Amino acid sequence: MRNWADLTMTNAIELNGEDLTPDHLVAIACGAEVTLCPLTLSRMPETHGQLQAAIQSQALMYGVTTGLGPRAVVGLSEEEQSDMSLKTIRGRAHSVGSPLPVGTVRAAMAVRANTLMKGAAGAHPALPVHYVKMLNAGLTPVVGETGSVGAADLMWGASIALGLIGEGEVDTPNGRSAAAEALAAAGLKPYRPGPREGLAMTSHSSMVAAISALSLSRAETVFETAQTAAALSLEGFRGNISPLRFRALALRPQPGQMAAAAGIAARLDESPLHEQGSARRVQDPLSLRNVAQIHGTVVAALDIVDTAVRDEINGASDNPVVLAKTGEVVSSGGYLTPHLTVALGMLAQAFVHMSAAQVARCSKLVNPRFTDLPLGLVQGDTASAGMAPVMKSAEALFSEIMQLAQPAPVYPGGGADGVEDVVTHSAVAAKAMGQIVDRLQRLSAIELMLGAQAVELRQDVDIAPAIRRTVDMIRGVVDRMADDRPMTEDIEALTKSVAQGDFAEP
Repeated sequence: MRNWADLTMTNAIELNGEDLTPDHLVAIACGAEVTLCPLTLSRMPETHGQLQAAIQSQALMYGVTTGLGPRAVVGLSEEEQSDMSLKTIRGRAHSVGSPLPVGTVRAAMAVRANTLMKGAAGAHPALPVHYVKMLNAGLTPVVGETGSVGAADLMWGASIALGLIGEGEVDTPNGRSAAAEALAAAGLKPYRPGPREGLAMTSHSSMVAAISALSLSRAETVFETAQTAAALSLEGFRGNISPLRFRALALRPQPGQMAAAAGIAARLDESPLHEQGSARRVQDPLSLRNVAQIHGTVVAALDIVDTAVRDEINGASDNPVVLAKTGEVVSSGGYLTPHLTVALGMLAQAFVHMSAAQVARCSKLVNPRFTDLPLGLVQGDTASAGMAPVMKSAEALFSEIMQLAQPAPVYPGGGADGVEDVVTHSAVAAKAMGQIVDRLQRLSAIELMLGAQAVELRQDVDIAPAIRRTVDMIRGVVDRMADDRPMTEDIEALTKSVAQGDFAEP
């Protein structure tokens, strides 16, 4: 499990075009230094030279010797070709809305530097070097939050590129500044893109790949926290954990359920719940009884998203591409991201099921008919509502998760005079995943609070050592509720601990 507090102290991360991971990007987003693999960098001149030879031969190449979009049928003169790169950037730097977080843009810059090193864009090795110099100098182009329909992140890519060529604005360690001034202060020169390089800097899926990778890393942490919360609820409920037994699960194999069950069982190691007759009921509510199946679906979805994200952050999303073995420059569809969109949608739906079960477990914990514990988990006079009213916040969080999990829109597009007639809106799915995780963190914080209260009310019952440590950690953040009090600060404080990954390990 990553130590979130130490991410900015991570050793320099080397990019080689092959094995960048979501956790690497989290560290880079937090400020880690970046380097480039010398061997991989040394291979880039081969495809760069092949591209230059193709240009000299006057071969028709999209966006290089022809125009872009509806102008793809128009050949360019040598003078027009030399101006094409800057026009490509300036003519598409149209991202809008509030600026994306600096860390998100840093991650996208790292993805693009990494994928450029595959050589498919035919770029000069000086281009990924410039991305990395900007990263290590702490210069981050200002990029609006909206600018992609999922057929290459054109507006986002160009907005980043604008800063690299010394135009627009960048965020620096000392505040926001004009890009030209910030580059000069850092001892860097604006990059002057050669033929095809303006397109390489603009047309790629690096931003949506970065957002997805950062969201995935957080999603994995919040899922493991939900595993802890579920185990805590089982202890507080005194649930029947026989449905977690592997022999029972093996009778209907389902992707992810064994891993989910093993994770919860590890948290309940040495719990009296493992003993025959320790459970209060033969059949618990489904949110407790079927936790392996529900959480297993999340495990399976996380695996699919992990594969899709790793392919994106290490793959060439360029068009056209240079084929190093033959020297050909051919059209490619690598910039379209339907697989990533569908994978993120699957994970979103899996989280809907998980969060519904979380709300259901919370509702059972505050109900004495199911737990044999005091109403609202607070012993006191009949005027006390205890922790029961927090269910309104839990249900509201679930409703927002469900709304955010709606599929990204897919429709026949009409861009570029009808040429760009397919979109994926991966950006919608990727940004929604980050918002879903935000809400899951708060929902998990609520379940942790209720579970700890339930466990403490059963003073005469032993619990698993890992669960005892979890309760102690919770009490290090929020006090036990003895009487009605506002819980906003408690929930937010515990949510911060959840976001840090404090409850993500058995």
